[in-house]
Amino acid sequence: MNVLFWGTPDFALPSLRALLGEGHEVVGVVTQPDRQAGRGRKLRPSPVKMLALEEELPVLTPERPAGPEFLDQIRSLEPELSVVVAYGHILKPEVLELPPRGSVNVHASLLPRLRGAAPVNWAVVRGHQETGVTIMQMTEGLDAGPILLQRRLPIAPDDSATGLYLRLAELGAEALMEALARMEADLLEPREQDHDQATYAPKVDRDTARIDWSGSPREVADRIRGMDMVPGAWTLLEGEPVKFFSPRVASPKEMEAALDDPSSPPEPGTVLLAHPDQGLLVATGERGGVYLAEAQPAGKRRMETVAWLRGKGPETGSRFR
Repeated sequence: MNVLFWGTPDFALPSLRALLGEGHEVVGVVTQPDRQAGRGRKLRPSPVKMLALEEELPVLTPERPAGPEFLDQIRSLEPELSVVVAYGHILKPEVLELPPRGSVNVHASLLPRLRGAAPVNWAVVRGHQETGVTIMQMTEGLDAGPILLQRRLPIAPDDSATGLYLRLAELGAEALMEALARMEADLLEPREQDHDQATYAPKVDRDTARIDWSGSPREVADRIRGMDMVPGAWTLLEGEPVKFFSPRVASPKEMEAALDDPSSPPEPGTVLLAHPDQGLLVATGERGGVYLAEAQPAGKRRMETVAWLRGKGPETGSRFR
C-alpha cells in the first residue's frame, strides 16, 4: 500500500520503521519544520525527519499543512492512505480525505478516553490502571473518528510516563500493522465512539507540572510520575526550582516513625526526613508523605536524592512550595 506518513517525535519512529519493514511503500513523510533546541539554540530536525532522510524518503516540512500548493504536493505523491502518528497539527478535511482510503491515526489511549495532545502523561497523573493504543479513522473532530482497532496495556503502580510512552510507541506500531493488514483484506469493522464517555488530555505545560503537595500521597506520586518527560514535575525550595522523579508513597509505619507528633500533621511540602542514607521524605495532604528517589536541582543534572543530600540538599523541616 502506498502510504503518506505524518509524524514528528520519537513516538512515531516505531510506526514508520514498521511500515518500511513490512513492505508498504512510504511515498513521502510530512513532519514539523526544524526547531531550535539545546543550549546553542541551533536548528534541529525532528526525529521523524532524521529517519526519513536516512531512508531517502521525500520529506515535506510545512509550517501549516494546508493550502492549494501543499495539497498539490501531497497529491503528486499519489498516496492511497495517510498514516498520522503524533504529527502535531490538526488536519483539515480536505487533507484527511485526499488519499482514496482516507487517513488513520495511531493514538496513545483507549478512545474515547484521553482525547488530545498528552494522553500518556494524563493516564499516569489520573491514576489509570490501564491504557493502550487506538487505530482510528480520522475525521474533523479531535480524536473523534471511528475506532478501527484497539490494544490494551496495564499501567503498573511505579510506571512513569517515560516508560509507558516507549511501550505504547511499540504497541502502536504493532497495532498499526495489524490494522493495515485487515484493511487490505477488507476485514476492518469501524466502530463509532461513545462521545458521551470522552475525556480529554490537554497539552502539558510548566504550570500543570508543578507539584501540589496538598494532594493525597497517591495523587502527588502520580503527578510526579506522569510529568517526568517534559517539562518534569517541579517545586520550589527557597525560591529555586527543583524537579523530582521516581516517587514512592510512604507506608503508615514509615509516616508514624517520621512524625514527632502524629496529632499535629506538618504542612504539605514539609521535609520530614532528609538523610543521605535513608533518603528524602516529604509531607503531603491526608497526613501522608512520599519518598523521592531522584532530583534535579536548578542548573544541575538529574541525580539520586541521597547524592543531593550529601551535598547541598534540603534539611529536615525545610519546605517545598
